[in-house]
Amino acid sequence: MHEPTVAEQDALQSLVAQQNRLDRVAAPLLVNNPAICKDNARNLLGFTAKNKYSYSEELSSATQQALGLNERLQVVHVLAGSGAARAGVHKGDGLVAVDDQPLPQGPHAERQAAAIIGPLVTGKQSVKLTVARNGANIALNVPLTLACAFSVELGNSDNVNAYSDGRRIVVTRGMMRFAQNDNELAYVLAKEMAHNVLGQQAKQHISGTMGDIIDNLVLLHPDMSTMNGMAGIRPYTPELDASADNLSLYMAARGGYSVDGAPRFWQRLAQQYPASVLNGYTAIHPMTQYRLSAMDRTVVELKGKQAAGKPLMPVS
Repeated sequence: MHEPTVAEQDALQSLVAQQNRLDRVAAPLLVNNPAICKDNARNLLGFTAKNKYSYSEELSSATQQALGLNERLQVVHVLAGSGAARAGVHKGDGLVAVDDQPLPQGPHAERQAAAIIGPLVTGKQSVKLTVARNGANIALNVPLTLACAFSVELGNSDNVNAYSDGRRIVVTRGMMRFAQNDNELAYVLAKEMAHNVLGQQAKQHISGTMGDIIDNLVLLHPDMSTMNGMAGIRPYTPELDASADNLSLYMAARGGYSVDGAPRFWQRLAQQYPASVLNGYTAIHPMTQYRLSAMDRTVVELKGKQAAGKPLMPVS
């Protein structure tokens, strides 16, 4: 294993920091909205685990040195408010077994572990998780967490955009720079969650295209030649987009985020990156004024429900 270069270390630290921010902001949205996600809600263990094969080969040595990753899956993020957090699962714990079934190691461990864990969490309230910590195996009883089962990942691109394919969400590093605070990043995440909940990619016949874009953007060095123009994406209709805006504001409010600044955020985004920027957010989500009018109404509606102590559930 060669000594990681400064560039490799910097690249890894940047990736980790941005993904940590995404995970942190997404956590309350995922945990507090299963009632809205409905069919997209699942029982989850409440943490993310990776091993040295989870990152690109060129970052492998830096990953092992900086994060201490090896063949075994290791907890890299614990979902705030989850059963795993309450049970005492720690960042850095190595995954040994779930309900005494050994978990795999090696290049395909993430996919293989998901196939093992999926059936084990079905219909249960908790599972026995065995982790390796400080040279010893520790058994923890982990209450399962009902949450929106969407993965949230960083897109390695400077274009200011976000994408969802029905089960995954990707936010580009360009969009993360544009979002000035956690509230603004929450608006973006909640909007893509709403598209997923409403199944709008299928209604627009762009599910496959969105999936291909996400597959590309999560690579360390995406092929940006495929992102020219609209990259095959059909812009959302005003009606679909406004319905997603409405649902996203409810999801953001239920996650504890202030929705007051949402219309201003989307207006600023449209002004700085108008629809003429074909690989930008507004090109996929046009009709900004139509959307802003609908958002203003939803914000008033939400604040009224909050003031009256009413449940924050959108009208079906």
